[in-house]
Amino acid sequence: MRPFQNIIRHVAIVSSIFLLSIAAGCSKPADKPNAGNTSGAMSAQTQSGSKLGDLSEFHTIAANVAVLVDKNDLPGAKTRIKDLESAWDSAEAGIKPRAASDWHVLDKAIDRALDALRAGNPQLSNCKARMDELMQAFDSMKGKQ
Repeated sequence: MRPFQNIIRHVAIVSSIFLLSIAAGCSKPADKPNAGNTSGAMSAQTQSGSKLGDLSEFHTIAANVAVLVDKNDLPGAKTRIKDLESAWDSAEAGIKPRAASDWHVLDKAIDRALDALRAGNPQLSNCKARMDELMQAFDSMKGKQ
């Protein structure tokens, strides 16, 4: 009976370590400033100035899409916004619990921009308006802590 108890003990220890490692790594690190980055495009507010944590990755992609829309490159914007959708959806589990209402504000703005760019015949004015709303939604998150 002793060897069986040792096996159970080892399995319990390994399982505990495994579960603790998953729990420790299940979400993105919140609000860690990027000390090495002095770029004006990536301000400290954009990086960590929200309850949702570091939104700079999403903000950068959205800004890229907005530039493409401003250049009337709607096919390029449609392709690039897919990157935003994928990144946002992948990060949902780590971001949404931090501030669900803020997450929903951004999620809805992303959905409206996606809908505008994916329309059967996308209209430049509508795409610009939706991208402006999305960028305003990101800006509204700054300083919310």
